[in-house]
Amino acid sequence: MKKTLILYTGGTLGMRRSASGYIPDADLERLLAKLLAGVAGQLPEYDFHAFDQLLDSANMQPADWYRIAACIRDNYERYAGFVVLHGTDTMAYTSSALSFALQGLDKPVIVTGSQIPLREMRSDAHNNLIAALLLSADETLAEACLYFNGKLLRGNRATKVSSGSLDAFASPNYPLLGEVGIHLKLDQSALLAPAARRNFQIPQFADGGVVVLKLFPGISPFFLSKVLEYRPRGMVIETYGTGNAPTDDKSFTGWLEKATGRGTVCVAVSQCLENRVDLGKYAAGSALLRAGVIGGLDMTTEAAYAKLNHLLAMGLPDQEVREQMQTALCGECTLLH
Repeated sequence: MKKTLILYTGGTLGMRRSASGYIPDADLERLLAKLLAGVAGQLPEYDFHAFDQLLDSANMQPADWYRIAACIRDNYERYAGFVVLHGTDTMAYTSSALSFALQGLDKPVIVTGSQIPLREMRSDAHNNLIAALLLSADETLAEACLYFNGKLLRGNRATKVSSGSLDAFASPNYPLLGEVGIHLKLDQSALLAPAARRNFQIPQFADGGVVVLKLFPGISPFFLSKVLEYRPRGMVIETYGTGNAPTDDKSFTGWLEKATGRGTVCVAVSQCLENRVDLGKYAAGSALLRAGVIGGLDMTTEAAYAKLNHLLAMGLPDQEVREQMQTALCGECTLLH
């Protein structure tokens, strides 16, 4: 029987106290073996691999996403599933990125972690880890998922909503894939079907050159111009509501039009957790459309950022990137028909 591969990237789950606060600790494998010994016969067998440099997830870069993806790719045939132990701060970015890098999965990749280190009292790490291991052996799962506090979420639909609760993640615009309570229940209607073919995409140069701009009352065209001086290849704009922006000052949209004209792919998402962007609904959104901004549908900021980074890092032509951003590649957005 094939095993699960646990990939330890760092994060709160394996941290220990230090004089400067919690830091990643390399001694997690021994601790896990000790803690799981009593239930070993009830869990999938596993191998453990710790990355050479353990990171607080606040230090994660796009290149780190693809190191994780490459490790899964290189070990894909040897294991029935994968568990990625990761910090919570950027967990939704990594789980989104893995979904795009590992398109065509026919087995589960479960990203999890904890709000309280495994070594501490009242830690949520133990339950999250055990559930993730059980889910990693489920043959009906064929996608990159995020598991936390009894909830199984599609990896590219997740967003962190709390830093002080064990219930740290939500899936605002898509149903949960499953719940783990007394029983483990999966919603089969919400799962991705196994793909007809594997389409793993791990770019050589990981940073697609994408920035995120959050709109706020009083944002000036000068501020936008300074952001665009960097000449980003892509920009995710967190707009108001259904895709509105302060467009009365025509120089604001003028800077956006100039940027899109020279090849910067600009994608609008909503600052609201729920529902979707519709740039044609209000005049303040239509002005963005005329400036060449495209709508990000109901994608989270994390999914839009990871997807845009991915498509640009793959070296696709700008027009194809724009088209793919409004296409559902692996369940990250909902298309209206």
